[in-house]
Amino acid sequence: MAFSNIRAQAIIVRSSSCKTRKYSNGPDLVTRRDVMGLLFGVPIISLNSPDADGAGLPPEEKPKLCDDACEKELENVPMVTTESGLQYKDIKVGEGPSPPVGFQVAANYVAMVPSGQIFDSSLEKGQPYIFRVGSGQVIKGLDEGILSMKIGGKRRLYIPGPLAFPKGLTSAPGRPRVAPSSPVVFDVSLEYIPGLEDEEL
Repeated sequence: MAFSNIRAQAIIVRSSSCKTRKYSNGPDLVTRRDVMGLLFGVPIISLNSPDADGAGLPPEEKPKLCDDACEKELENVPMVTTESGLQYKDIKVGEGPSPPVGFQVAANYVAMVPSGQIFDSSLEKGQPYIFRVGSGQVIKGLDEGILSMKIGGKRRLYIPGPLAFPKGLTSAPGRPRVAPSSPVVFDVSLEYIPGLEDEEL
């Protein structure tokens, strides 16, 4: 996801050993390469993919994890603030265990600047993103926020600048610029924990 061709497809990655993993009961799930380098603070931009479908759509037409009814409900949900400064509100509390550090998780996300403009989304790509949580593969705020979630849960993360993108993200057509060390907002849903499920089989 020559400098003029850089497209900020935002999330997570080191460009090493990037593969697509297939599960018998679900779609292909993209691992590190296809999603890009957002969450790492140094975006790995436009590795091999064109603009995601929907990138040029107005914000109100882009797929979201939290619709208008959800936004109204969130107004009454208490804010949780952690020692690091991360804040979050649970849209839906999941069930079962939280992911252990170092385990793979499959998550959907919608990443926004504080104004609500979307700069990256797994929903536009049509596939959950798989990464090892707590291993530094994503920005610190996302790592911390997912570690305390449960499968099936949805959460809005208010990530302060020190836990976001130290070097920022460049703008792209239909996508806002993220200034260095500026706050960002992530809506995240924890779909499942492949490694944990494998161990339980």
